[in-house]
Amino acid sequence: MYQDTQQAFRDHALVTLVFIALLVAVYFIYRYLYGFFKRKVISTPGKLDDLIFDLFKFPVLWFLCWLLLKIFSHVFLYDLSIFPVVLHVNSLLLIFSLAWIFIRGIKAGGFYIKGKLNIESSDNLYARKSLTQINVFTGIAQSIIVFIAIAAALLTFKQAKTIGISLLTSAGIIGIIVGFAAQKTLGMILAGIQIALTQPVRLDDVVVVENEWGRIEEITLTYVVVKIWDERRLVLPVSYFLEKPFQNWTRTSAHIMGTVFLYLDFAFLVEIIRNQLSSIVEHNDNWDGKVVNVQVTNATSQFKEIRILVSSSDSSKNWDLRVDIREKIIDFINAHHPETYASIRVNLESGARIPMA
Repeated sequence: MYQDTQQAFRDHALVTLVFIALLVAVYFIYRYLYGFFKRKVISTPGKLDDLIFDLFKFPVLWFLCWLLLKIFSHVFLYDLSIFPVVLHVNSLLLIFSLAWIFIRGIKAGGFYIKGKLNIESSDNLYARKSLTQINVFTGIAQSIIVFIAIAAALLTFKQAKTIGISLLTSAGIIGIIVGFAAQKTLGMILAGIQIALTQPVRLDDVVVVENEWGRIEEITLTYVVVKIWDERRLVLPVSYFLEKPFQNWTRTSAHIMGTVFLYLDFAFLVEIIRNQLSSIVEHNDNWDGKVVNVQVTNATSQFKEIRILVSSSDSSKNWDLRVDIREKIIDFINAHHPETYASIRVNLESGARIPMA
């Protein structure tokens, strides 16, 4: 009896060592082949194939390990007591290997489609729309694959089947509890799907939310990240964009108009600003050449309000354009007409005017 135990131990140890040796050999062979083909891929034009090639590096290695264990167990372990355990482990490896490969395949497909989109163009409405849908639906597909893989893995355990049968007897109560507990989470996921379909916001949209100006940096099933102009990040639940009002400056087009307000004395001639403004925008790359206008939009007992209206191809350029116009107009008035800034008129015998602070 003792000798039989020793012999079984030696057999198990020998089989384990042989399997580890084969596993190491497969790893180094795979590493060599991967490096060889990687150099071939790098030499080709474009970076998309490099990225896709890297995505499948570890899933393929994992699948090869499963294949080696499958062959090895049926050749050397079929008459050993641990054979059923090895088969079970082998089944789990197959499930998770296939799930990993499918997830990577979805990512690769997403990267391929993204490579066809020109997000850098000035009129990138279609590209941003497609990019938003790709990100949301790839996330949904990956979540479904993970859920199916975990469910399939649990079904390989007899204990899991027993637990499942027992849970069915109390499915009504558990369903009510889970329904109440997950109501908010499910609501956010459905809101994420609704945003992907209706698209009140898209990736790279310029928005004003919570009195903050920024761009949509990331959209997931449960939250949206807004990159604010000063590099801060504002994280909001997806339901925010379905329930609360916000400004979307690039909803239908990136083209936008902006204003600069000046408050000057009645004696100042508006035509002076019109002439000066033409020379400012004419050589400014941030102006799209469509709209430039100067109007008196308001008048009080103390001053007149002058509005400068200019257009640009996107909000960032319009911001820079307005800043540049404001600086140059103020410098021009300071240099040539400093007395024409708005002032408070008082009824004094001297007729003096007190400039507004």
